Amino acid sequence: MQLQVENSPFNQEQTDHLNHLLPTLTEAQRIWLSGFLAVPATMEALGAASSADAPDISAAVQSTQQPAAREVTILFGSETGNGQQIAEDMLQKLEAQDMSATISALDDFKPKNLKKVEDLLIITATHGEGDPPDNAISFYETLFSRKAPKLEDVRFSVLSLGDESYEFFCQTGKDFDKRLEELGGERLYPRVDCDVDFDEDASEWIEGVFGVLRESQEAQPVMPEGQLETNSLTADQPVFSRSNPFRAEVLENLNLNDQGSNKETRHLELSLEGSNFDFEPGDSLGIFPENDPNLVDQLIVQMDWDPNETVPINKQGEVRSLRNALLTNFEVTKLTKPLLEKAAQLFESERLSKLLQPEQEEERKAYLEGRDLLDLVNDFELGGVSPVEFVQILRKMPARLYSIANSYQANPDEVHLTIGTVAYHAHGRDRTGVCSGQCALRVEPGEQLPVYIHRNPNFKFPSDAETPVIMVGPGTGVAPFRSFLEEREETEINGKTWLFYGDQHFSSDFLYQVDWQQWLKEGVLSKMDVAFSRDTAEKVYVQHRMHENSKELYQWITEGANIYVCGDEKRMAKDVEDILLKILEQEGRMSAEEAGEYLKDLRQQKRYQRDVY
Repeated sequence: MQLQVENSPFNQEQTDHLNHLLPTLTEAQRIWLSGFLAVPATMEALGAASSADAPDISAAVQSTQQPAAREVTILFGSETGNGQQIAEDMLQKLEAQDMSATISALDDFKPKNLKKVEDLLIITATHGEGDPPDNAISFYETLFSRKAPKLEDVRFSVLSLGDESYEFFCQTGKDFDKRLEELGGERLYPRVDCDVDFDEDASEWIEGVFGVLRESQEAQPVMPEGQLETNSLTADQPVFSRSNPFRAEVLENLNLNDQGSNKETRHLELSLEGSNFDFEPGDSLGIFPENDPNLVDQLIVQMDWDPNETVPINKQGEVRSLRNALLTNFEVTKLTKPLLEKAAQLFESERLSKLLQPEQEEERKAYLEGRDLLDLVNDFELGGVSPVEFVQILRKMPARLYSIANSYQANPDEVHLTIGTVAYHAHGRDRTGVCSGQCALRVEPGEQLPVYIHRNPNFKFPSDAETPVIMVGPGTGVAPFRSFLEEREETEINGKTWLFYGDQHFSSDFLYQVDWQQWLKEGVLSKMDVAFSRDTAEKVYVQHRMHENSKELYQWITEGANIYVCGDEKRMAKDVEDILLKILEQEGRMSAEEAGEYLKDLRQQKRYQRDVY
């Protein structure tokens, strides 16, 4: 948020200094500063008492530093790491105010211990079609079973992360919220459901919950120990993050597919020099993309708007030109049911309202597929509203996450990405994915992209070099494994590694072929099996290669191997899991139920991890 003289009690010189300083602060620094500013007022009030009351004043000061009476338990269910990051931010905020708090993944917390909890905060994503994320499945199942404990003395609040374009938006959080109340819990703060652009809503939830906890525990701001290092706040060392992305220069932008391929896969190399970023194998890079300028211009012309008219882009009231806002701040390429509902109300469209009737569900789902905002305003002849009104119904532009395909240890000043271009023809127009289309068609070396590092704690490779590693990554899903093996090469670690890779054609679609061959030669990669589905009469995929090697695969698993799967969720990841279960049944002589429990145990031990999309 930009301070202005008009919206603050500061003069122009002060606002300029603050606007320069505030974006550079980390969350911990903001919390420290708020406590630091609050202490003088507290001490001044205490100092106004008479000298005869001095012992009581001392007691009052000490009381502000006592640990909180109630303990806060923070549990998170996270698929990509966003939920965990929010949970850790909340923990840091509580600890900065001397509140007692603990944090845990949902599946690492025993549900029977819920009855011992005092204040419970659950932060959870929703996976797929309303399912809990992998690290929340066991907790979810127990909570909805007869084994669930009664929670008469527990206060709770839930933050849900989801994607509004899915039918079962934030369903896991909604389920938790309802179930905790059914078990006797008291809601200390209302549930908040966040769309893909979750920052503002999540911050409001954190502040709301924090306010209730402080009020109920009568906590006062206490200045943390230690001194603030002024050099950490200088303009020379800005802190880049999701909310303050680094503009990375594009060094290389290459098509990895050879002539004759049905695909286009871009290999991007970006400079991180000056970002102070670091990362590990398994982490992702977030990119804030721009919409296609041609699409934005057509939309503005169709609605008869002035592209230079200013519109608000956030709740803080920051404004930009309409064209700039539609290019960078709002999603215009995807239609959702909530968007149709808002548009029907805004434009007072009877035709659109009719499409939203329950009996039109199948027709509505078919309409949403492959269409964008330009289609919507054309098909339903929408118009007659101002740009300011219109942008209020739009979703914020979500960042796109891509697995990092290189090692920080090998090259700390660069980040490599493997991006499959999405391009298709639908409803009379050629269309491309927002970010993949931008990278394929509109980004040249020398240009910049706004980026940030996205930690992925649910896809971490073993620190023990002796742990065998099985990797399944067809197509662009192979990216994190390139990062992992490059790091092993750099650090001269040669533990057992096995890669299953697949794509359409050997001659045109074998991504990073030279790298794999070199690592096989050096022993960094112990074994590799490939499947090229269009090179044979019968299509062969990675799960078929896994089944062909079932005995050896099972042996690796029993020797303690970790299994990593990255790529398409709807087909590949499901087929791979089915094959793993079949291998456990076949080679381990297990029943279907025993194989399911075995794989569940592997997941809980972090020996079976997935990064699927």
